[in-house]
Amino acid sequence: MRGMRRRGFVIGALGVLSAACKPTGTPPGGQGSGGPGVLAVKIDNVGAARPQTGLEDADIVYAEQVEGGLSRLMAVFGTRVPDVVGPVRSARETDLDLLRQFDEPTLAYSGAQGRLKPLIDAAPLHAVPQGAKPAAYFRGGGKPAPHNLYLRPGSLGRTTAGTGAGTAAGFRFAAKAPAGGQPRTRQTVRFPAAQFTFDWSSGQGRWLVGMDGRPATNARGKRLAAPTVVVQYVDVLPSRFHDVNGSTSPLSRTVGSGRALVLRDGRAHEARWSRPAARSGTTFTAADGGGPLPFAPGQVWVVFAKK
Repeated sequence: MRGMRRRGFVIGALGVLSAACKPTGTPPGGQGSGGPGVLAVKIDNVGAARPQTGLEDADIVYAEQVEGGLSRLMAVFGTRVPDVVGPVRSARETDLDLLRQFDEPTLAYSGAQGRLKPLIDAAPLHAVPQGAKPAAYFRGGGKPAPHNLYLRPGSLGRTTAGTGAGTAAGFRFAAKAPAGGQPRTRQTVRFPAAQFTFDWSSGQGRWLVGMDGRPATNARGKRLAAPTVVVQYVDVLPSRFHDVNGSTSPLSRTVGSGRALVLRDGRAHEARWSRPAARSGTTFTAADGGGPLPFAPGQVWVVFAKK
């Protein structure tokens, strides 16, 4: 995408223009395997927050369970960043272990439960909540608060160094599809109060994303789609933290091992995931012992489903 500009788009009544995906300066992060250019943004995912902005440019989109059985997204940008991302929402304990595999990434979010803040401060990441960098955030999008907070990554001095977040996370990629798998045209993942559906489009060579029974689109009305979708089955446990209403925040355990389902090229592959330590990447191998299971080049959606 370097050297290329796409047509701008308007976010709501503010008429904020965003020309897609351009490098924007030097990151404040470390220079390890995932540090250069890796930016993680917590994204609101209730109905009032949709359509989101910037998800189509993420290397990885993680979907995790939050209070009340709802879902929230984390978009991880490695090869490029859009001019605007959002709506931005608060961080959770699940995010801290998940982000350890990226070697001091930058985490943008709107806030966090008071008792979680010391853990965020102690984590090996660069936290840039709204309060720390107010000039980087703005309200807009024609949505009601709190579903209308957006981030301008360029205001953080963010860049991309050509480092794919998927590679930093331990994923393997190959244009050639792996052998095996079963034909699959639709996969649904249900949380207690949220649902993700992925429909295979042979014409696009991608899985079309649906959320809560409706097609998911970006701010320009284009359908969200990814070449690879991973359903990663994890332990989802009550954490030590609660939201403002007293609801317990779920904690998805992404360190360890377990079953996964990898969707690519219109087929579903049974797999095993393994992440032996927080600083390790996550590897996926064929469940029948056939070795590493490569993903199709391009964006990856990872949905953390309860075992």
